[in-house]
Amino acid sequence: MAEPGALQHSATAIPGIGPEDAAADSLAPAFAPTTSQVITNLEGIAALRADYEHLGALTSNTLPFALHEWHLSWCEQFLNRSAQIQEQPHFCVLREASGECLAIVPLIVSRWRLGPLRLATVALLGADPGLTEIRNPLVRPGCEQLAVRAVHESLADVPDWNWLQWSSVSAPLAGAIARAGKPQWWEVSEDFVLDLPPDWEQFRAQLPRNLRESLRHCYNSLKRAGHDFEFVVARTRDEVHEAVECFLRLHALRARMTRGPRHPDRFATPGLKRFLFDVCDRLAQRDAVRIFQLKIGREIVASRIGFIAGGGVYLYYSGFDPAWAHYSVMTTTVAEALRYAIASGLTSANLTPNAEQSKLRWRPRRVNYHSALVHRDSLGSRLACRAYRMVLTSQGAPARLLKGFFWSHRIWQ
Repeated sequence: MAEPGALQHSATAIPGIGPEDAAADSLAPAFAPTTSQVITNLEGIAALRADYEHLGALTSNTLPFALHEWHLSWCEQFLNRSAQIQEQPHFCVLREASGECLAIVPLIVSRWRLGPLRLATVALLGADPGLTEIRNPLVRPGCEQLAVRAVHESLADVPDWNWLQWSSVSAPLAGAIARAGKPQWWEVSEDFVLDLPPDWEQFRAQLPRNLRESLRHCYNSLKRAGHDFEFVVARTRDEVHEAVECFLRLHALRARMTRGPRHPDRFATPGLKRFLFDVCDRLAQRDAVRIFQLKIGREIVASRIGFIAGGGVYLYYSGFDPAWAHYSVMTTTVAEALRYAIASGLTSANLTPNAEQSKLRWRPRRVNYHSALVHRDSLGSRLACRAYRMVLTSQGAPARLLKGFFWSHRIWQ
């Protein structure tokens, strides 16, 4: 019989992953004996900057959500903002005996209180209302099994935890999770990435014919109406601060549109706005922000935030003035942003998750990310984890009630 609190071990199939993907780290090179440590405070996280840079280069990371600035800003802005939730960083850092960093898995331990209900959950940093779109941690290729084992061993210091939530992790890491425990898989999400050639005309020539026609229409419609546009890229700290203010206004205007696809205002509260200003300022200091803006006359009519990491650009949220929607100003902005990325020598453009037609028509390649829950081997943890999985996957009245508890925006104000 398993000891109380132990993980159940079992081989588990992973939806959307073939045997060759799940076994990828079994072919990994041998590493020297490793040590692990758990960072539980902001000072310790701040001291990991060099390790983040080292792993970012080793993993060819192109996601802003795995950068040191993102994690530090997130913790400073959002931790312990609710009387019902006590939160603490639990960053698991794996090193070789020489001191070289092999993995940083940024976890947050959350202790929830609602009347007599007490829960302790562990999840990857980024459990926010849509800001941290992909939460895959930094793990040196081939070290996935070592990293997962270190995470599970570190939970011995969290004796009351109920479940561990892995969200949006890569196929190799998902394979390691499957072999290390008995996960409950609950989602396969798709990310959409464009591989950029070195020349804009080459890129344009490979686009579908209907998209090439759409781009011609975008440019010609403005010209026929007598509107000249200027493509403006905010890059310095001062430029970025001003451009974020403009972006927030346009993003809110887009969210209020009553026709076309509905888009929520991801930055509707003061706390979410503060985070965006803070993380953009931090990243601008390392020249990792580009805010792409379409200017007609004296007015910015469309804006999209871009983050630079690992030789790629991540095209984050956007906004535009609905008064200019007839001219497809957002499509023109994206096209100009891609032209800029190619001219800058960037090799990829991430169009972000969610399968929208505005992304699919560029014919990006799809990258799958996997999400799973792992519970402790106790009846209470099993029942709590089952209820939470229902929250994540169901739409009924009980699920909506539980979502009101787990996903309340009170900590994002």
